[in-house]
Amino acid sequence: MSRGVLVLASASPRRRRLLALAGLDFEVVPAEVDESPRPDEGAADQVRRLAQAKAEQVGQSRPADWILAADTLVVLGSLVLGKPRDRAEAAEMLARLSGRTHQVLTGYCLFNKALDRGHIDLCRTEVEFRNLTGPDIEKYLESGEPLGKAGAYAIQGRGAGLVKRVFGSYTNVVGLPLAEIIELLRFYQVID
Repeated sequence: MSRGVLVLASASPRRRRLLALAGLDFEVVPAEVDESPRPDEGAADQVRRLAQAKAEQVGQSRPADWILAADTLVVLGSLVLGKPRDRAEAAEMLARLSGRTHQVLTGYCLFNKALDRGHIDLCRTEVEFRNLTGPDIEKYLESGEPLGKAGAYAIQGRGAGLVKRVFGSYTNVVGLPLAEIIELLRFYQVID
């Protein structure tokens, strides 16, 4: 079987860094898809759907290559916390997460159009936050880190100090469940 090239369908520097840390050779071609949730769509279905849509969109222009795409959301009870629109929404998200356990869901898809092969899956990690004070939240907001991050925090950055415990894949919380991805790449013989 021809291996083709591994292509990351994401503009996320965190996902690029994780793949690079794993020693993988890959190219980056960011996907451009509408990430709006559908009515009555659960978070797990949404991240799977978006990962597949991103992989298929990039796969149209790279049919011989293996396309890897992902989408991550933070879920607190029945509330889905995507990327905050502004500082005020980030503060609200952090206050909601304070002292509570939430889930980080990452849907991921590996797809090869020419071979008509692919796999879509989901990784779920539980994250417990410590109790945050108003000054804790304000100081974290001043760093600028919460913007552009699902749930308004980055566990691989200053947000690590907000987290008390992680149950499951740490790299999933960063944005890509690396162990699962490596197993998938080996299964499809994309890597040795």
